Amino acid sequence: MPKIQFGSTTLECAEGANLRKALLDAKAPLYNPPMRAMNCHGFGTCGTCAVRVDGPVSEMTGIEKWRLSVPPHKPDNGLRLACQCKVLGDVNVTKYPGKWGEKTGKAPVQGSPHPDPATAS
Repeated sequence: MPKIQFGSTTLECAEGANLRKALLDAKAPLYNPPMRAMNCHGFGTCGTCAVRVDGPVSEMTGIEKWRLSVPPHKPDNGLRLACQCKVLGDVNVTKYPGKWGEKTGKAPVQGSPHPDPATAS
């Protein structure tokens, strides 16, 4: 079973599991406030479940490509929508600040395998 590392939380899921569902089932804080209450519930239209994912996941869906190209997201920021990702192996997941998790130039919200971009050499 693949492992998901999200900050200090490690959880297992079935191969092919939806990343958003796996994180929410584990009560991991996927959404930044106030988007915990205001999100599209996995349809890929709001962009609030944006995370950096390192490891094998499914290819981007059309709706994911579209949503990540619309502000406040930028198509080249390296984020994925958790609601559109299927976990295909062990992954590290990082959530960044901002209502949509789009502030990749800032320190991650959760403890993360990624260094703070502002201090990385």
